[in-house]
Amino acid sequence: MELLPRIEAHLKATGTPVTLFGRRVARDPRLVLDMRRGREPGPSMRRRIEAYLAEGAN
Repeated sequence: MELLPRIEAHLKATGTPVTLFGRRVARDPRLVLDMRRGREPGPSMRRRIEAYLAEGAN
């Protein structure tokens, strides 16, 4: 499964605002908004996002 759909599912399941997710994961409130517009996170950022999603944090 691609990363953005997994993030979107997490946001919906937890009710987390997109800006809060970005701040928690990357200290970047625009992370998800930019990804929705085509931004591709680098390998390091992908690992951080994957780890955050895997731990089930809200």
